[in-house]
Amino acid sequence: MLTGVRTKIPDRCNYTMSHPNMLRFAVLYLRWSLGLTFLSACADRFGLWGPHGSQYAAWGDWPHFVAYAATLNWFLPAWLQSPVAWMATLAELSLGVALVLGMYLREAAYSSAVLLGLFALAMTFSLGIKAPLNYSVFVDVGAAWLLGCIANGRLPSHKPTGALE
Repeated sequence: MLTGVRTKIPDRCNYTMSHPNMLRFAVLYLRWSLGLTFLSACADRFGLWGPHGSQYAAWGDWPHFVAYAATLNWFLPAWLQSPVAWMATLAELSLGVALVLGMYLREAAYSSAVLLGLFALAMTFSLGIKAPLNYSVFVDVGAAWLLGCIANGRLPSHKPTGALE
């Protein structure tokens, strides 16, 4: 903490707040990128990106997705693996649609952050820390969390106190 140091933040540094269209565009972009990420993953589970083993498919079908989900949820009993895969898919479909359409935005954003956070933890404990880092899952958690914070289009006001803290 620096005391006694006075700073004046120039108005040009507050670009986003002085240009509300930039903030609206950023929120729209963030909503669509998170929503389409969820919807794309769900499409892959049902073979819409191609069959298993094709260039654009990670799973390509439901059985390969359930096997992957079981790898991440190794701590759950076998009889829960398929229901958990279905619950994750329904959550991702619902959140993806809500984000793309802008419905219940704050709730969808915070729910997305929780779901992605659980996914990041499951990946970390089952595959190691490199897996969620490689797939930017922590970035997605932060993006969803930020979207929830600014979902109403207003950022918290911050008035410089004159000292760097």
